[in-house]
Amino acid sequence: MNLQEIIDRLNLTVLTIPKEFDKIEPSAGYASDLLSCVMAGAPHQGIWVTLQAHANIVAVAALLDQSAVIITEGAMPEPATVAKANEEGITLLSSKEPTFFVVGQLWELGLRSN
Repeated sequence: MNLQEIIDRLNLTVLTIPKEFDKIEPSAGYASDLLSCVMAGAPHQGIWVTLQAHANIVAVAALLDQSAVIITEGAMPEPATVAKANEEGITLLSSKEPTFFVVGQLWELGLRSN
């Protein structure tokens, strides 16, 4: 499953500069709001699901070379965070849904953890 299919099926809002999402195939999924857990457990090229929307998510996502970060529960990053994500090549996506719901949808689409 590619990132464009995930964006479409979950009705996600792209917050950063669009890419060729149909050519990006996330390796797995990971959900956590604790950055140290994400750094220790999230897979490279995965999709990270979080309700955090501050600038540090960009640094962690870049460190782990994440395919995308889905920010849940309608939380919105500051414009400076979006700008930093664009600089780092990190895709930020937004959902109004709770984290648990988004993770369930990703699971139903076949995205698993490592």
